[in-house]
Amino acid sequence: LSSPPMALSRPVFQLGSLKPYHLRSPYGRPSSLLALRLLSFATPEEAAAERRRRKRRLRIEPPLSSVRHSQPPPQQQQRNPRNPAPGANPNAPKLPETAAALTGKRLELHNNILALIRKNDLEEASLLVRHSIYSNCRPAVFTCNAVLSALIRQCRYADMLSLHRFITQAGVAPTVITHNLLLQVYCDCRKTDTALEHYRLLVNDAPFDPSPTTYRILVKGLVDNSKIDSAVELKDDMLAHGVCPPDPLVYDLLMSGFVKNEDPDKALELYAELKEKLGGGAICGGVVYGSLMKGYFNKGMEKEAMGIYDEVLGSELKVRFGAVSYNSVIDALSKNRKYDEAMGLFNRMMEEHNPPIRITVNIGTFNVMVDGFCAQGRFDDAIEVFGRMGEKRCAPDTLSYNNLIEQLGRNGKVVEAEALYREMGEKGITPDEYTYVLLVEACFLVDRVDDAVGYFEKMIEAGLRPNAAAYNKVIEGMVSKGRVDEAKGFFDNMVEKEVKPNITSYETLLRAFCEVARLDDAVGYFEKMIEAGLRPNAAAYNKVIEGMVSKGRVDE
Repeated sequence: LSSPPMALSRPVFQLGSLKPYHLRSPYGRPSSLLALRLLSFATPEEAAAERRRRKRRLRIEPPLSSVRHSQPPPQQQQRNPRNPAPGANPNAPKLPETAAALTGKRLELHNNILALIRKNDLEEASLLVRHSIYSNCRPAVFTCNAVLSALIRQCRYADMLSLHRFITQAGVAPTVITHNLLLQVYCDCRKTDTALEHYRLLVNDAPFDPSPTTYRILVKGLVDNSKIDSAVELKDDMLAHGVCPPDPLVYDLLMSGFVKNEDPDKALELYAELKEKLGGGAICGGVVYGSLMKGYFNKGMEKEAMGIYDEVLGSELKVRFGAVSYNSVIDALSKNRKYDEAMGLFNRMMEEHNPPIRITVNIGTFNVMVDGFCAQGRFDDAIEVFGRMGEKRCAPDTLSYNNLIEQLGRNGKVVEAEALYREMGEKGITPDEYTYVLLVEACFLVDRVDDAVGYFEKMIEAGLRPNAAAYNKVIEGMVSKGRVDEAKGFFDNMVEKEVKPNITSYETLLRAFCEVARLDDAVGYFEKMIEAGLRPNAAAYNKVIEGMVSKGRVDE
């Protein structure tokens, strides 16, 4: 072919007019076969890769259907900027840029910032965004979203909010993804009322509609913060406005919330409602079936729960499950002592896993299986399953290691927990503060006090800044071993490091001082607690008063 290949998005009916010029083969090959070849892929992997590219484009550039119909087309908006249409509101929110804005120097800037994110240099990435905002190469909103998302992944919420405020004041028009990231931060920080206020602003003022992800973030945040009634109202609002179709993921979050609150009847009602709205058939993706089984198990209806399992996962598979859906079912089986069924389903998932064509196993799968084995006391099997993660291209992360280290440490398997910690270093996985706190707790549990202190010092050497909760673990461990002076030393060190002690920090020391009859120290730290603006509870008062009375210091 002498001309460039035709775009795949070109309508098929145009192929006829192109045949005489583009599809004539000098070798006599039928032109119809060559035309069909332009719309096909050589392998399933190529087709899967093309689907992923389209999904990535949709994530950064929402489809036209999500833009409010009340907005005029972009061509009309830009037709004559000096003479706006009569009645146009100059303060109306701007439509965000499209992905076509990422060209030339802006695309180069975007790639440079993504490279910094991959290197985990978020400070430099944020600084580059701020510096380039007022340069002749302004970052696109997609570039800003990438940095905001990376900050959220590292739980740097204050930095995320600061950068978001900066780009908003600089006039960068947000996308629905930008709004979703802000909602995620509010929900993670347990500020659900602020999240709902921002949601109402999005609905009323933004030039586009909320996405299904918007409702998933909000519903999950409300359920996690024990505001399930507000979550149900939000679901009803989603359906009433017709912005999004009934979303099985939203229903699953609500069902799991009701199951956790020991209200399985409401969970079953939601399932019936969802099934009715979707036409009464099997629910695509199977995401709600794990919560449905938990609801039946909670009601003592084991037969019905296993009936659902046989119906959707039996020999005649009716629903094509993904990894998340499978994980929910395994969790339901494990928590209700159906270990053989859970293991059988896990083996089946491992056999069906064939990325990128089909993904039935992820990190969460192995975490659920580890929890199930540890609940049975089968720690060697838990370690074995955890080690199989690499077989299916699932790389364990810090959270996965922390989960198993916590299970082993709490059951006195400190040697095995330490082996996992060393394995993290060998595989280049960075332990976080929680990893070291778990090891500190595990060492105190088996009377290895010096090793506990050693892990706490390693945490500081690694550049991590322990918070009050981490210090409290060491202080409590020292007090439990009768080493009150060392506990006091760690408390004083916390103050020197400008880590603010909380009520638990003071109460632990007060109890220790009273138990060894060091009443002067107890009174001194009691007064420091009041000076720090902390209000002692009744237990703290009673402990100091009892100590005074026992030593005959009734007047004090």
